[in-house]
This record gives sequence, C-alpha cells and structure tokens, in this order.
Amino acid sequence: PDAQATPDALVTTGGTESNQLALLLARELGHTHIICGANAHHSIHRSAWLLGLPAPHTLPTPAGVLDPHRLRTALAQAPGPALVVATAGTTETGAIDPLPQIADLAEAHGARLHIDAAYGGPLLFSDTLRKRLTGLDRAHTVTLDLHKLGWQPVAAGLLAVPHSAALHPLDHRADYLNADDDTEAGLPDLLGRSLRTTRRPDILKIAVTLRALGRTGVADLVERVCAAAHRLADLIEDHPTLELRERPTISTVLFRPTGADEATLAAIRRRLLTQGHAVLGRTGAADGLWLKATLLNPHTRTGDLETLLKLVEGSTNR
Repeated sequence: PDAQATPDALVTTGGTESNQLALLLARELGHTHIICGANAHHSIHRSAWLLGLPAPHTLPTPAGVLDPHRLRTALAQAPGPALVVATAGTTETGAIDPLPQIADLAEAHGARLHIDAAYGGPLLFSDTLRKRLTGLDRAHTVTLDLHKLGWQPVAAGLLAVPHSAALHPLDHRADYLNADDDTEAGLPDLLGRSLRTTRRPDILKIAVTLRALGRTGVADLVERVCAAAHRLADLIEDHPTLELRERPTISTVLFRPTGADEATLAAIRRRLLTQGHAVLGRTGAADGLWLKATLLNPHTRTGDLETLLKLVEGSTNR
C-alpha cells in the first residue's frame, strides 16, 4: 500500500453487502469482467446480477482453492479490465486461496483484486496464524465479517480499502443530510460513503470488544478455536469408523462415517438437529458428501468433541 494513504473501512450488514460494494467500486472504475473460483461465496454471483454486470467467469476449483494456472489463462483471455475475486476462508471447507500468487497475476494483468475474508480475516489478530493471509494487503478491497471469528452479533461486516479515496464512487449529496458546509465543519458524513442512509451503530459493539480484549485477547480466542478444530481432526483420524477429509485450514472440519451414503448423512444431520444435540452442516465435493463441523466456541473442550463424535456414531447405527 501507498505509505501516504489512509486505510479506511465501511461497516456493513455482513459479507454479502461488503462483496456487493466491492463489485460496485470495481464497476465504477471500469473493471466489469469478474473472475472467481467455484469456491467463491454465492453473493459474488448475486451481486453481479444486482449491479447489471456480466455473469462472473467461474473457474473450476477441484482442489477447493483458486488455481493460479487457470486464473492466468482466464486473465489473458479476459475481454476487458477484470476484477479477480479470491477467498480467504471458503464457506464449504474454510480453505484459503493462494493469495500471493493471485495478487501477482492480478497485478501483472492490470486487474483489480478483491479478497473475501469474511471467515478467515480474524486470523490477522494472531501472530502465529496471520501468515496464512500473506498477500491480503495487496487487495484493492477486502471483505471481513466479525460475526464469525469475531464473536459479534450481526450485523458486523466490514469492507476495508487501502485508502479513503477508494470510496469516492459511493459519494452522494443531499443537502438536508450532508450539506457541504457541515461536512467542511467536520460533521460526520456517512451518506457520502455508504449505500445506506439510516444506519445502526454496529461499530459500537466491535469497538467495545476490541477495547475490552485488545488484539491479543481476540487472537487468543481465534487460536483456541483453530486448535479445537485440530483436536477434532485428531479424534476423527483415530476413530475406527470415521474418516477425515483433510486437516482444517481454519476451524471447519469435514468428516463422515466410513462408507456412509448421502441419505445416511442427511438423516444424521436432521436427527441431531431435531433432537437438539448438534448443528452440523454438509459440504458436497468431488469425492461425495461430507458432514461439516464449524467450530466457533473458544470454550469447546476435548470432551465436547468426543461427545459430538459419539452422537454421530450413535445416529449412524440407528
């Protein structure tokens, strides 16, 4: 980033609004050809539709992350200025795209780069985990959502930019709300930097959390959740009737009873949900369907994880 720039951010209703604003800023600068991976959040496609942009050029992601080789080809064939969308913490698996290589390619082809870090962004708080987000600082826009690994009630989204001037396309004037003389006198002018008029004071709870815990306090919570995910992965690997898809990148763990078909997995999820025992997601991949445990409680104990696996095992055998 420019050493003279002033980084800035907008508070949004969540990752979906942040992604929409990122596409809007790109559109206003003429970057209307969107390239993303199949692992991108659904809001990228919806935002393109809402903004009247062409449907995103979606690249296959059989390994779960955006492939730099496919991206290089797509950028070389792009019909005009492109916006590359990378993901730092996918909804399906928590995977993080290879951000440094993607940033290199975007820069080499004159493309804008947006990184959706709604899930993975809080790894930045941790000195030990933040290296997983190397390359994030090279993005033109970054989506964050602190209602996930920031433990905030919704809404707690953010759209971060490297300098305030990047938000100028959002500027709008209404004399009764942001008259020039009031703005020049130093009164806040949110209408000139947001799509919303009436706003909730959502930044207050974020500010209170950061003031109470500090960066190191939030980092401790993030690290504990990620450590719990690895403990769960260990338990699954040691379990004789369960299989682990892969080691977790953040705090999402994919697993299933060995040999279970899709109907069995669906029945397990619904049974545990309706009985009030556990809320498990599911993720479809090239190798079939998997149960998805996304750990977000920093107070999770090993015994809790063992109980979860016993519940899954018991539901499998019914």
